[in-house]
Amino acid sequence: MSSYSKIITLNKNSRGVWDIDTTKGCTSGIRLNKKGCYGCCYSASFAKIYGYDFSKTIKRDFKNCLHGVNMINKIQKTKMSFIRIGNSGDPSEDWEHTMKICKVVSLTNIPIVIITKHWNILPDYLINKLGKMDICINTSISALDSKKQRNHRIKQYNRLKNICNSVLRIISCNFNKDNPDGLKLSKIQNSLFKNEKIIDNILRVTKKHPLVKNKIINIKRVKFLTTNTYASIYNKNTYFGTCNNCPEMCGINY
Repeated sequence: MSSYSKIITLNKNSRGVWDIDTTKGCTSGIRLNKKGCYGCCYSASFAKIYGYDFSKTIKRDFKNCLHGVNMINKIQKTKMSFIRIGNSGDPSEDWEHTMKICKVVSLTNIPIVIITKHWNILPDYLINKLGKMDICINTSISALDSKKQRNHRIKQYNRLKNICNSVLRIISCNFNKDNPDGLKLSKIQNSLFKNEKIIDNILRVTKKHPLVKNKIINIKRVKFLTTNTYASIYNKNTYFGTCNNCPEMCGINY
C-alpha cells in the first residue's frame, strides 16, 4: 500500500468543506480497530479503496515559503466560512505541528475548525497559542467509546472551554432500547447530549456491521447528498446535507 504524501494540500470534500489536514492516516484509531473508529471510519474506507496505508500517520507540511503563501491565497479565495483540520487524520497525533500550520492558516483571518479525539493531549505550553487564533476545537465522542475514552475526551472538552470555542461532536446512533446493550448505550448517549455546545453527527454504517446484525442500533436507508446510504439517526431533525447550508458550521456559529 502507498503512504500519503508529506506535502500539505487544500481539498474540498463532497459536503463542500475545505480541509487542510496536518496529518493523513490514523495510527491510533487503526490500532484499536483495523476498520477505524467504530469499525466504520469513512476515511479508512476511502484510503483502502485508493490504496493508501491509513494505519500510518503521515505529517504534512508546506514544501517551502512560496507554497505556504500560495496556500494562504487559495484559502482566502474559498467560499466557506471556515477551514477544517482533521478530515482524514487526527491532528492530535502531532499537536505541535498542527499548531504550526494553524499559525500560517490564521493569517487568512478565516476561522479554523479542528476535529480530534484527543489521542494525545494538547500540551500546556501550546494552549496559550489557541487564544491568539480563531480556532474551534470539535472533540469527537460517542457512546460507543469506552468509559475511559469518554472520560478523557470530556475532560479535554471542558479543559479547552476557557481557551477557545470548545464543541462536543457527538457521533450519535438510534440505539435499540429493546436490546440490553442498546438500552445501556442510549442512556450513555443521553448523558452526552446534556453537555452545552454540542453537534449531532449521524453514524453511517452498512447492514453487515456488527452493531446492526446484533440489533444494537437501528438503521434506515436515507438520501445523503447524491447517493442513498444506511444511517442510524437519533434525531430526525439533525441536519444531513451540504455544509454551506449547515446552521452549526462545525460549531463556529455558537
